[in-house]
Amino acid sequence: MFEPRIVGFLCNWCSYAGADKAARAYPPNVNVVRVMCSGRVDPQFILKAYKAGADGVLVLACHPGDCHYKEGNYKALARHRILLRVLAEHGIESARCRFDYVSASEGDRFIEIITEMTDAVRALGKRS
Repeated sequence: MFEPRIVGFLCNWCSYAGADKAARAYPPNVNVVRVMCSGRVDPQFILKAYKAGADGVLVLACHPGDCHYKEGNYKALARHRILLRVLAEHGIESARCRFDYVSASEGDRFIEIITEMTDAVRALGKRS
């Protein structure tokens, strides 16, 4: 069975801490990149992940109103919306690039999102 390669950019203050709180380890097909804030995830990082062979990319941020840097998560969401249009121009389906929120206390939510992302990308198949 195809096991997709997923790169996850996780906010240090919430999402990365949520991953630590996860009741079980996340799948080995997910490579986590710890960033200080989701607002610091440059779209070029995401494009580079695809170029390096990622089948899917996940950006996890603090919930609205909880950003350590006040509005980094809002900036990340705005960039993500623009990035989806750029990816479509390159033939990359929007389901391969997900943006979501995970707080430091949401380990179960982290696992749920990783599982959903893996299943969605697996259904799409290997990126050509």
